[in-house]
Amino acid sequence: MRLLRPILSLVLVLVTTLLVSCSSPTQAKIPTVYTPEKIAQLQPYREPIALARKNMATLKEFIDAENWVNIRTFIHGPLGGLRQEIASTSNKLLKKDQPVAENLGKELFKHFEIIDVAAKDRNASLVKEQYNEAIKDFDAYLNLIPTA
Repeated sequence: MRLLRPILSLVLVLVTTLLVSCSSPTQAKIPTVYTPEKIAQLQPYREPIALARKNMATLKEFIDAENWVNIRTFIHGPLGGLRQEIASTSNKLLKKDQPVAENLGKELFKHFEIIDVAAKDRNASLVKEQYNEAIKDFDAYLNLIPTA
């Protein structure tokens, strides 16, 4: 009886190994369309980005008034956490949309960085130009996130 237990255990391990190795793995399907559940999951990620987009009107007021200090403060303050929000949201999108979203996010922050430097140099025309480009990228990014 003592010899039979280890042999039985070994036979069970071999049978299990054989069954697992002979089974075929199932390919996970990568979704190509947004399901209502996925859209609902994305809404909490979309809200802070949409709020930041609405707050861009405040930045526009600072730009129109050529309030250089507040322009820079606004970019680093209320818009400071936007980079993390956009990165998190981009990772939650479908695989096909992720590269586009990541590229738009990078472009948006390039515009913010140029606005920051131009505001430091008090270059009104460059600030206005980059603001308009940032708005375009912001809107394009928000259009990637589906809504219910």
